[in-house]
Amino acid sequence: MTTESHIEHSLIDTLEDLKYTYRPDIRDRDALENNFREKFEALNRVHLTDAEFARLLDQIVTSDVFAAARHLRERNSFERDDGTPLFYTLVNIRDWCKNTFEVINQLRINTSNSHHRFDVILLINGMPVVQIELKSLAISPRTAMQQIVDYKNDPGNGYTRTLLCFLQLFIVSNRSDTWYFANNNSRHFSFNADERFLPLYQFAGEDNKKITHLDSFAEKFLAKCILGEMISRYMVLVASEQKLMMMRPYQIYAVKAIVECIHQNSGNGYVWHTTGSGKTLTSFKASTLLKDNPDIDKCLFVVDRKDLDRQTREEFNRFQENCVEENTNTETLVQRLLSDDYANKVIVTTIQKLGLALDGSSKRNYKERLVPLRNKRIVFIFDECHRSQFGENHKAIREFFPNAQLFGFTGTPIFSENANYQQIEDRQASFKTTEDIFQQQLHAYTITHAIEDNNVLRFHIDFYKPEGRNKPKPGERLAKKAIVEAILEKHDAATAGRKFNALLATASINDAIAYHELFKTIQAEKQSKDVNFQPLNIACVFSPPADGNKDVQQIQEDLPQEKADNQVAPDEKKAALKAIIADYNTQYGTNHRIDEFDLFYQDVQKRIKDQQYPNQDLPHAQKIDIVIVVDMLLTGFDSKFLNTLYVDKNLRYHGLIQAFSRTNRVLNATKPYGNILDFRQQQDAVDAAITLFSGEQIERAKTIWLVDKAPVVIGRFEAAVKKLDEFMHSQGLASAPEEVPNLKGNKVRGQFINLFKEVQRYKTQLDQYTDLTHEDAASIEQVIPREQLQAFRGVYLETARRLQDQKGKGGGGSETEQLDFEFVLFASSMIDYDYIMTLIAGYSQQTPGKLKMNRTELIGLIDSEANLLEVREDIADYIGTLKSGEGLKESDIRQGYETFKAEKMLTNWLKLPKKMGWKSPYCRPLWMALCSA
Repeated sequence: MTTESHIEHSLIDTLEDLKYTYRPDIRDRDALENNFREKFEALNRVHLTDAEFARLLDQIVTSDVFAAARHLRERNSFERDDGTPLFYTLVNIRDWCKNTFEVINQLRINTSNSHHRFDVILLINGMPVVQIELKSLAISPRTAMQQIVDYKNDPGNGYTRTLLCFLQLFIVSNRSDTWYFANNNSRHFSFNADERFLPLYQFAGEDNKKITHLDSFAEKFLAKCILGEMISRYMVLVASEQKLMMMRPYQIYAVKAIVECIHQNSGNGYVWHTTGSGKTLTSFKASTLLKDNPDIDKCLFVVDRKDLDRQTREEFNRFQENCVEENTNTETLVQRLLSDDYANKVIVTTIQKLGLALDGSSKRNYKERLVPLRNKRIVFIFDECHRSQFGENHKAIREFFPNAQLFGFTGTPIFSENANYQQIEDRQASFKTTEDIFQQQLHAYTITHAIEDNNVLRFHIDFYKPEGRNKPKPGERLAKKAIVEAILEKHDAATAGRKFNALLATASINDAIAYHELFKTIQAEKQSKDVNFQPLNIACVFSPPADGNKDVQQIQEDLPQEKADNQVAPDEKKAALKAIIADYNTQYGTNHRIDEFDLFYQDVQKRIKDQQYPNQDLPHAQKIDIVIVVDMLLTGFDSKFLNTLYVDKNLRYHGLIQAFSRTNRVLNATKPYGNILDFRQQQDAVDAAITLFSGEQIERAKTIWLVDKAPVVIGRFEAAVKKLDEFMHSQGLASAPEEVPNLKGNKVRGQFINLFKEVQRYKTQLDQYTDLTHEDAASIEQVIPREQLQAFRGVYLETARRLQDQKGKGGGGSETEQLDFEFVLFASSMIDYDYIMTLIAGYSQQTPGKLKMNRTELIGLIDSEANLLEVREDIADYIGTLKSGEGLKESDIRQGYETFKAEKMLTNWLKLPKKMGWKSPYCRPLWMALCSA
């Protein structure tokens, strides 16, 4: 078997072939610093005294990764012994290729209490910038990732107290599988905190084919000039978050293609990067590189409506503080276009403002004032360039700026097949294709690529069929009442117990209004019949009649259905929207008005994203479960906590893909796919869209895009349970939760962790299927009964917690090294502290003959919930003191629990002196403290 040492020396040989200098003499901190001093003095043409060099090290070494990253890339100053300033750089920042590139291995950094050894480190001009941790073929690279995180978490580690603070990249590999990720401060650098993993990358070629073998990776990624370019140009320092970000390979290739197209002045072009793939970061990097291009006079990043203008500007400024200023109106845009200020070289604006600036009929003579720019080289980068408005403005831009180059980003290009589709119910309009406008495709990264890379999720699509009637025809409308009833029945399952939220896409403003009223009526009826019914929080948003309001007109340019609807009975639409906003204000304690619609719209978006907070941090009453929409939020809006789309409108091609893609942002294992519940039987439209936008044959594309049908996943669930059973039997134990504590040794307990985690993973997937039949549900229950699964969850959490604690204390041994404790899989949004208090009150109030949940079931539920780990023992003990039928109200239960906890704590304190020994010197002050309390 290929050993780790063999892989290490093979990599060094490859790097030497790539003209790196191998330095076997650099094995400790002194040698590393002496080498850096030699390179620093040569680069800056200076000789430092020992005292100066010591002060320099003291000045540049920092525990702040972000500060070190900026220091590496900037020109800095240092005061010499004689008081004169020394302006210096740590590396050649003008041409990174002209630095010295060296490779060292088995470096030991000995600080006050850390003796870590590092496999391979790459030095640029003596600065350690890349660490490579290697494992043998049989060991997952994830182990190396965890090792790096553990090293960084050690107090006094070399990452904070030596030149290793300048590390920019980590690479982990077992030779066949290679990954890389950016260094960061601790808040952005936890390998498995609530399963929000480090952003991990695999390198790929321009065709998006993965390059994972270490030798190939080294040749394509670690070649000297390529590595220098990766660090200097394609890492982004996010100022607002003090965070380092790597660009993904497809983003890099798109930026390179745009830059090269401009360098060669070879016309226009478009980039097909799927929704959710990070187009804003790609366009930001392209814009900033163009900002430093002296051949370019202006770079305009053009979006399609006001909220995207704001969102994009905020994103750009997140990447680099104050790099883009706000354009409050067209006058401001014109002034910035005419400005020679370097800060105004990159401008984010809307297509509407640009159209007004080029409108010759304007009273402010915008077009005449812009004449000095006519023959300048201006670059236009259009976001979501398939929008119809771009076609209307294209001719004006080309005529006024004959030397301009136009580039477009789109997740859903317009091809000849979908060029006649516009998203207005029962209407059509003619479009040109994306290629007609932009001449050539510069790079493609389709949704198929993104799903295979785990950058976005697959889809589960339920084509809803009402019971007791013939299957509806494609596009046929169902009764709205039946749809609301179906949503209320399925929503908790679809959203994992309201952990996530949803959109309901309707065909018109009138439909949206009707749905809003129906939800109010039906939920009120259910509440009156069942006091335990928990209503969903419903919001509704659509644009108001413009009434000459420029902001609303601008928003509606990208909302064709709403714009058309508002032309009919506008006063009725306005009155309905006022009533909807009033309901919203009552629900959330806000004070929004239709006259400030944009603030209301922003608040709706924020509440969708605020789903990320646990209910103890933000009560569920302040969140939104479903937003009823027409056009709004179906394009351009992103939230990882939106997982479901209910569809009661006809969608096709790019409109369908855009709408579906609101649901498939990656979060963690509790969100296995984006959920679509379609009430219009649009399977043919889905197949056509997949065929058009996948770049693959339909059968292969559907396999990639869509999750498996429920019976297939039930089969896998059954196989996972069978493996767990066989494992328990192999240990001489029955396959029962109560036998898990009898497992011997951490290695065996770790096997249980991994096996049951797979069982729960499949169960999590099945729990969110909205199309399970009664037969499917019976099959799942037959595989493993609900009570037994719940009990297994409890012992999983207990076992995982103990192993994690041992691992954290260094006592887990090699058996626990590769374990991932995915507690989030076992955490429900609904079953939180408040919910448990309600259940306990219900338990107290129920009569013995009408028990809904007995004491054992209640305690079992608490034990099986990860978000109750810290309090479950206290709650279980408290339940033990209660009697069913006592009739305590929830307020009594809450007060009783707080009293019980205080008494339990006091009892434990009183037992301490006996445990410590009565003659302990700590006893007297402890007793005094207790007496005074």
